[in-house]
Amino acid sequence: MTSQEIRQKYLDFFKSKGHQIVPSAPIVLKDDPTLMFSNSGMTQFKDFFLGYKEPSATRIADTQKCLRVSGKHNDLDDVGRDTYHHTMFEMLGNWSFGDYFKKDAIAWAWELLTEVYQIPKENIYVTIFEGDASENLERDQEAYDFWKAHIAEDRIINGNKKDNFWEMGDQGPCGPCSEIHVDLRSAEEKAKVSGKELVNQDHPQVVEIWNLVFMQYNRKADGSLEALPAKHIDTGMGFERLCMALQGKSSNYDTDVFTPLIKKVEEISEKKYTGKLEDEKDIAIRVIVDHIRAVSFAIADGQLPSNNGAGYVIRRILRRAIRYGFTFLDQKEPFIYQLVRTLVFQMGDAFPELQKQHHLVENVIKEEEASFLRTLEQGLLMLDAMMNNATEKEISGAKAFELYDTYGFPIDLTALILAEKGFTLDEKGFEENLQKQKERSRAAAQMKTDDWVVLRDDEETEFIGYDILESIVRITKYRKVESQKDGTLYQLVFNTTPFYPEGGGQVGDKGVLESANGGVIYIRDTKKENNLIIHITDTLPENLTDPFKAEVKVRDLTAANHTATHLLHQALREVLGTHVEQRGSKVDMDSLRFDFSHFQKMTDEELCEVEAKVNERIQQKIDLQEYRKISMQQALDAGAMALFGEKYGNEVRMIQFGDSKELCGGTHVKNTGDIWYFKIVSEGAVAAGIRRVEAITRDKVREYFYNMEHQTEKLTEVLKSKDLVKSVEKILDENAALKAKLEAMKKEKAKGEIQNWKNEFVQAGDKQLLVKRTSLDAASVKDIVFQLKKDLPTSVIIILSDAGEKPMISVGVSEDLEAQYHAGNIVKDLAKEIQGGGGGNPGFATAGGKNLAGLDNALQKAKAI
Repeated sequence: MTSQEIRQKYLDFFKSKGHQIVPSAPIVLKDDPTLMFSNSGMTQFKDFFLGYKEPSATRIADTQKCLRVSGKHNDLDDVGRDTYHHTMFEMLGNWSFGDYFKKDAIAWAWELLTEVYQIPKENIYVTIFEGDASENLERDQEAYDFWKAHIAEDRIINGNKKDNFWEMGDQGPCGPCSEIHVDLRSAEEKAKVSGKELVNQDHPQVVEIWNLVFMQYNRKADGSLEALPAKHIDTGMGFERLCMALQGKSSNYDTDVFTPLIKKVEEISEKKYTGKLEDEKDIAIRVIVDHIRAVSFAIADGQLPSNNGAGYVIRRILRRAIRYGFTFLDQKEPFIYQLVRTLVFQMGDAFPELQKQHHLVENVIKEEEASFLRTLEQGLLMLDAMMNNATEKEISGAKAFELYDTYGFPIDLTALILAEKGFTLDEKGFEENLQKQKERSRAAAQMKTDDWVVLRDDEETEFIGYDILESIVRITKYRKVESQKDGTLYQLVFNTTPFYPEGGGQVGDKGVLESANGGVIYIRDTKKENNLIIHITDTLPENLTDPFKAEVKVRDLTAANHTATHLLHQALREVLGTHVEQRGSKVDMDSLRFDFSHFQKMTDEELCEVEAKVNERIQQKIDLQEYRKISMQQALDAGAMALFGEKYGNEVRMIQFGDSKELCGGTHVKNTGDIWYFKIVSEGAVAAGIRRVEAITRDKVREYFYNMEHQTEKLTEVLKSKDLVKSVEKILDENAALKAKLEAMKKEKAKGEIQNWKNEFVQAGDKQLLVKRTSLDAASVKDIVFQLKKDLPTSVIIILSDAGEKPMISVGVSEDLEAQYHAGNIVKDLAKEIQGGGGGNPGFATAGGKNLAGLDNALQKAKAI
């Protein structure tokens, strides 16, 4: 049975049981501050469990893309070292929202595994929650009784709270769970040791494949449990492990989920995969084929590699794959991007977003590979300099950490190279530095959230901010939040609100909350969390149950910038082509940032044309046409563009300004004339195939024009001319002439110095040596040294310069002595005296430094040579 057939049989089975089959949510999360990525199948359904949103059906099933590389669920370091851990994996899941519970969940799981997939019953073990006295939680006798109708009682195992009580996080829905384990060992192995003894013991062939979670409690901030008003089912089955079981393999990597990718790596690297656990080459191949999946799906869902947040996690995963290829497969050029097409062929039908974005994924990965390989090359040079400058055969943990933290050079590669050169690494010092950094990051991110204090029973906030900017509201619930970064804050939820929550690239609204007695509280931000619109304040208002007037401030500037992104998108597609698609945006009251797909730098003419088209539509004063709560299909049929990386519900909102039609939840001006003017201030690359335009509108454009006018007036005054272009051209011509004259004078001076320097050579045996200090600049010194090497064979020249108060050392070795003396090695040794570094080839090398006073020591050291 192929992996595609296994996946389809699961979905077909639960469809036959009345489940609605839904597509996978994006692997990258945008509206959940507690998670960067979907790390389980239930992530997209959190709103339903929390009661913030009604599901489209009470029974749902899907296959969900998951990523576990940070926080509580972090499998990154295990990947490649064993046969079953992954960064990205698929989780097959079925859910019941207040519908069926334990009996049906257990019966259907048994039916699917033993009748549809035909896993031998004697290979299956199940676990149930044994209870926990510390929380007064009893054994899950109900699950036990339902299981014994299907499986022998000696195969039902009690499990502790760690293994058999599932929690979403420190707070939220939770409950006992029942895990299903499969024993894949040979008959001989089973005869030696019972599979029952190996359950949950990390045996690679006695593995958990399915977890049935019985959601019946809510964990409060104080740690206590309360019963949920409705009971739910949340199950998750590891697709890769299921394929291993059904295809009779001993490793996930031996299934057809991974074998096509492995074959492609073998073809590129000309290295044979043997499947050995301890073989570094095989570990490298497992790492690469796992990581390409994680990175590709993240990019396809809108997360580009970057230096912070989720983007940093993706970059770290990709760099881990690159360095394994670099170190153990001898891949010194980009190669991982070549696996994308194989992955698309395998998984493109099940996940069409991968197919649609595969060119982008390929280009981004290729560029990231090239960039990191350059970093590795620089790191190798820096490590070489560290070893050359070392006074002992151990590199300090602090230096190794700097190489790791600042330059991204992998610590295991550092240790490997040091060992090859006879050096050791202060691993304890490195770990101490690493731990300090983690503690700083953890402290900065630490946040303690209290339980909600409920004042009213309103289930959902009604957002009215598209139409009005102030309204009378009541607080339905609030909670206190404490963080290292912001101190004590309060989050308020209203029954109705004009405040737009951060989303779709647009910042959250700011404003005020005013009480009847005139008291005012500042709302510093508005965010959306699990479908709740949350208003963030520094203090709590008095008389919390009273009505308040909520008023949004300065929305019009943000709305102007947001509308301008729509007009910009349209203009870019008209000027550059329909391949242009939005790849991200940021909109606030000061400016807009728009990322889009395009594979080359925009010309000045293209930028002018785009700007002109946007301003033409602003001058046309086009009215906003808005279509709320229409079906996705209606919007697409009308020609609306769906934005990259966004997840849309069954009902959407379409924004139209003339021919520009896009799905958008943000706020906009009523007429394009309200934007006043649009000005591009920069255009540049974000990643391979991704460009970024930054622009301003309205007040910021007025400010821009005022500053330009003021600068023009100043220049007119300074240059004493109204024809600024002509005056500047004249100055540039004069400057170029003076520079040429200066260079000619320098060369003339250098010629005069050559004969003087020749007279200063000393005879050292059968060789000639010149050690000299000068104030000539580096270029002049280089010219003289090369001329002396040419005129005086069998010579070594060491010049120490203090031009511009900066120490510089230049070393020249005549061609006939290069085998005996290496200019690069000499200059590295001397550079220690000026606290610097450098290098070069055997014939010529230079080094710069920080310590000018050290030139005297360097001079004496050079003479000693």
